[in-house]
Amino acid sequence: MVFSSDLARTAVTAVAFLSTLSEAAPLGLMSKFKRSDSLKFDFGNEKVRGVNLGGWFVLEPWITPSIFAATPDNVVDEYTLCQTLGSSEAETRLQQHWSSWITADDFAQIAQVGLNFVRIPIGYWSVSPIEGEPYVQGAYDFLGQSLDWANNNGIKVMIDLHGAPGSQNGFDNSGRKGTIDWTQGDTVSQTHTALNKIRDDHASHPAVAAIELVNEPMGPSLNMDTVRQFYMDGWGDLDGSNVAVTFHDAFEGVNSWNNWGAGMWALLLDTHHYEVFDDGQLEMGIQDHLSSACAFGESMTQNNKWTIAGEWSGAMTDCAQWLNGRGVGARYDGTYNVNGQGSSYIGSCDGKYSGQVSGLDAADYQNIKSFINAQISAFEKADGWIFWTWKNEAAPEWHFKDLIAGGLVPQPFSSASGC
Repeated sequence: MVFSSDLARTAVTAVAFLSTLSEAAPLGLMSKFKRSDSLKFDFGNEKVRGVNLGGWFVLEPWITPSIFAATPDNVVDEYTLCQTLGSSEAETRLQQHWSSWITADDFAQIAQVGLNFVRIPIGYWSVSPIEGEPYVQGAYDFLGQSLDWANNNGIKVMIDLHGAPGSQNGFDNSGRKGTIDWTQGDTVSQTHTALNKIRDDHASHPAVAAIELVNEPMGPSLNMDTVRQFYMDGWGDLDGSNVAVTFHDAFEGVNSWNNWGAGMWALLLDTHHYEVFDDGQLEMGIQDHLSSACAFGESMTQNNKWTIAGEWSGAMTDCAQWLNGRGVGARYDGTYNVNGQGSSYIGSCDGKYSGQVSGLDAADYQNIKSFINAQISAFEKADGWIFWTWKNEAAPEWHFKDLIAGGLVPQPFSSASGC
């Protein structure tokens, strides 16, 4: 089945959100118990306050449009970029990107603003490459270096397997946009191979407090029995590694996992909350956005596992260039078009939601500030949050570094209110 990143998100976002508000309360707290594991972060007692290092080891056109701008229109993800450029040129460009997009100084700045966690997305191809694929190597070496940078600054790390063989969701952020072929052929075993290498190489590092089994598997398009079995086997592989075994809710709803995981411990549920990939959400006013965020935070508290919002942003539009995929417009201004499916005009994107935080007008500045404040307040009712993303080239609603510098993020984070 073919999905584009934006189509797939549209199909599941509203369903997943609504389901969180109607599902039963947790049966118990057994899955939070650590047993004899000595975890490196006090989940459940200390709030996770983190940021994603998006666009570093897994390219996304909207985060770094400059990398894709001078390439043909068919270059829509890291796979097609490497395929089109060829291995030599791709390696040259990506080595430059890996060495400069995030540096030791970023980790120092992350610590200085009070963050205690980073989530580092990486693709299977950088960990355990598959022969014949066009991806180039080198990101995994930078991952190892980044763990020392984190440790030097007192920051804990979640290593997130963001792309699985075959693509687990069809999004460009899985490495290859298009069909969802994960769980076909050898892809699940290949995913375990990558996870086990991450475990063997990095689980003992003092900064690594969590490993995420796979990012955003598209549950509605997958056999969920297969997904649950993959999660169980992945937990078994990581058990005893002194890391929180992190799993995404697979767009099944944040409270859909309360009856799963008996006899397992150190489970960390990762749910992602965005309010921009559905026409109804985009039509909401600021008060509706705030109410929606607060309601989602309440639903997170109904879990019997540690639960964080592992991705969220300050965005209330999908106006950022290529957010829905390269060559795809925005629903907000009616330019969205995927396979003939369009959208209705809601408002103008001109000059409002691209560029820099410093260019926001007064109304947008205040609304984004209020939305971020409410979400932090909401997510800290559960076990915390990790913002998407630390930096980007031209999407101010998603640029945590600049949002903090611009005064749109509460400091300290514990001062957040609104829910």
